Amino acid sequence: MSNRLSVAQGEFELNRLPKRPRELLRAWDAADEYLLNTLAEELNLPAAARVLIVNDGFGALAVALNAFRPDAISDSYLSQQATRLNLAANNLPEHSVSLQNSLEPLEGAFDLVLIKVPKTLALLEDQLIRLHPHLTPSTQIIVAGMIKTLPPSVWKLLERLVGPTTTSLARKKARLIFTSLDTGLIVPPSPYPVSYRLENTDYLISNHANVFSRDSLDIGTRFFLQHLPSRQDACDIIDLGCGNGLVGLIAAERNPEATLCFVDESFMAVASARDNFYRVFKEQRAAIFCVGDGLMERESESADLILCNPPFHQQNTVGDQIAVSLFKQSRRVLRKGGELWVIGNRHLDYHSYLNRLFGTHSIVASHSKFIIVKAVLMG
Repeated sequence: MSNRLSVAQGEFELNRLPKRPRELLRAWDAADEYLLNTLAEELNLPAAARVLIVNDGFGALAVALNAFRPDAISDSYLSQQATRLNLAANNLPEHSVSLQNSLEPLEGAFDLVLIKVPKTLALLEDQLIRLHPHLTPSTQIIVAGMIKTLPPSVWKLLERLVGPTTTSLARKKARLIFTSLDTGLIVPPSPYPVSYRLENTDYLISNHANVFSRDSLDIGTRFFLQHLPSRQDACDIIDLGCGNGLVGLIAAERNPEATLCFVDESFMAVASARDNFYRVFKEQRAAIFCVGDGLMERESESADLILCNPPFHQQNTVGDQIAVSLFKQSRRVLRKGGELWVIGNRHLDYHSYLNRLFGTHSIVASHSKFIIVKAVLMG
């Protein structure tokens, strides 16, 4: 598949992360193309216009609009890193785009705001509330997405938190929503982070808007928590793809001498994990919190136990590329005799990847929907 995006702004080489051989997916979608071509055809932006891009998948919008030196907000480290790499691949300076994470405060007002609809509508709600003080009646706001990712709740959110909307015709199964600011709207404070009491404990668990299962304990994590190991020899434990950090939190409880490391590519997930860990252990326990591309920055042979509930989707795309990347990284990072524990839906076939990487695997526990498997790095 070609990795060259051709739009009114030019032709650009774009790649996804994590990289994999014979990539079958593009680093952009038809909504990106529709949005960029519409900007060129219908909007005459001055060169000094302040442009904000929200939820740019792999940097397609930022790269194509680099001449405006846009600000780009994302909750995804992989998205930010892909933007950096794609700027470099097109011989564009990294400073031509100002990358910010989803928890950093915005400054000033914007002339044009471009929003790709995220998978999690709670994230969109939080983003619109944070964005509201930085809009003016003259700000042009365009929301883009594939039709399958645009439920009616998107329009309701925009009209409740920004103002009236009009909608484009569909093109290649993509659609644009044009929104203008209603200065009379009273926008409430963000309801996020939300919290709940973890069942059978006194722990209050808080979750930012983009955290999976932010309102209650999901059944997969509940099953994983019931079977987490207690290992006297485990000095370094990693909660890989930590989300709100519940797995690492209970692992810390069961392994009181271990140092915990929480890793996720979501800024909001790691912030939630940090809040939850220190609410329980205060400053009495050592822990490390890392936003990044899995274990890419972690030293080899530096962990005894890795616990992983891998995501099976990336943005709006379902696939196993993230999981496979995490399994490969785990093999490098484990010490001899170290263990990788993985939970997943039964149909995801993770055991076949673990067999190829580790030579074998064993089943820790299973029921009708989920299975927990363990792979040991043999000496």
